Amino acid sequence: MEDLFGHRISYLRVSVTDRCNERCRYCMPEEEQAWFAKDETLSYDELLRTVRVGATLGIKKIRVTGGEPLTRPGVAGFCADLAQIPGIEDIGISTNGTLLAKLEDGVTMAERLVKAGVRTANISLDSLDREVYQRTTSRDLLPRVLEGIDAAIAAGFQSIKFNCVLMKGQTENELPALINFAREKNALLRFIELMPVSTQDVLSEDNFLPIATAKQLVEQTTGPLTPLPEFRTNGPAAYHLIPATGQKIGFIGAMTNLHFCENCDKLRLTCDGKLRPCLGSYLEFDLRTVLRAGCTDAELAAFFQNVVSRKPKEHDFRHNYQPNRRMIAIGG
Repeated sequence: MEDLFGHRISYLRVSVTDRCNERCRYCMPEEEQAWFAKDETLSYDELLRTVRVGATLGIKKIRVTGGEPLTRPGVAGFCADLAQIPGIEDIGISTNGTLLAKLEDGVTMAERLVKAGVRTANISLDSLDREVYQRTTSRDLLPRVLEGIDAAIAAGFQSIKFNCVLMKGQTENELPALINFAREKNALLRFIELMPVSTQDVLSEDNFLPIATAKQLVEQTTGPLTPLPEFRTNGPAAYHLIPATGQKIGFIGAMTNLHFCENCDKLRLTCDGKLRPCLGSYLEFDLRTVLRAGCTDAELAAFFQNVVSRKPKEHDFRHNYQPNRRMIAIGG
């Protein structure tokens, strides 16, 4: 599949739930969140069928997301089924890490995921200070996250990344500790600009910390960073090398990087069955109704192609974007 701007679409982010055991202030509104009813959420069979058809059209990479995906029962088995689909080459999971060390019959969730064929784990980590972590997530779960990170390392994921959302007045003090921790754990650390994915006012001057400022602050500790334009992972991060240690760190600047969308290769499937061609766009297309109306695989493939043809050239975040659904209901 190729969109109107020459982007070859090979990456599908699949949300399996809108539920989460944390309440990060940049992701969820402060008011009570109305969860999708069970019958509004796509079954694993429906998700697998969608991925199978997508794979025939060139989808090669899957990232399982939520909410917090590990709160949905059976997610490891679902990942194992994904791994059996012809054409799927890469499966990753995005998680807050709180459930990776959870034991079942003496086996951690991280081990079950690796055994199922999940290659990479992206773990949210905004602070290593327990009080700051609790203030950011409204949950005192940092010890469980650290246990989860150790469980992920022990399980043998091919790649582990830590994602830190930049927040003015907080992250500035976290940078050295996060960098050192990522180096100790042999994980890639990425700093991500705030985006208007919960409410527009999250982008107030009191909250927003641009990647350029974060990079300058990092260099005060590490010395000048060396750009690594040829080093790429599945996402839009721009990576740099810390010469003194050989450590790589990434910066994801959806708001300030004017070239952010140039290499986009992804679609997003929400847990309630909306196929979205862009995170930062109001466009979403009702796949659930088509599935449950008894569509053929050919009709499902045509649905995919139509969504790709509607993929915008770039996101709308810089144009006073007002979210039409919360990030928790889109998929991380």
